[in-house]
Amino acid sequence: MGSPRLADLKKFDAVIVWKFDRFARSSTHLLNSLEKFRSVGIEFVSLTEGIDTSTVVGKMVFTVLGAVAEMERSVTVERIKAGLRHAKAKGRIPGKKRRLLNLPAIRERISEGESFRQVANTLRISPALLSRRLNEQAL
Repeated sequence: MGSPRLADLKKFDAVIVWKFDRFARSSTHLLNSLEKFRSVGIEFVSLTEGIDTSTVVGKMVFTVLGAVAEMERSVTVERIKAGLRHAKAKGRIPGKKRRLLNLPAIRERISEGESFRQVANTLRISPALLSRRLNEQAL
């Protein structure tokens, strides 16, 4: 994928992307990149949206769609934050609950010859989580 830094070197004639929102995450970045490309004679083409910045209409559509995509992301982020605030206000803590493990008993089972995998399976946790928890306590 082309970048504004490579554009200075004029290593390519056009940047072609499947969707323009995969190129940048904000309209500011989109517009700055587009301006950089334009200044050195590089076109921007989005195959899915049918946008070609070599035309005036393509430039206008690109700018509008970039703003809409940024607004969509901002609305999504705001909804997530509002949901988390609402859950916190009701006393709920988002995320998976941490399970308490009887680590001394687990260590004893392992010292008696039971494998990490066997112990983890009986506790219905992954061997990696079991190892992490045992190492946390050792610190």
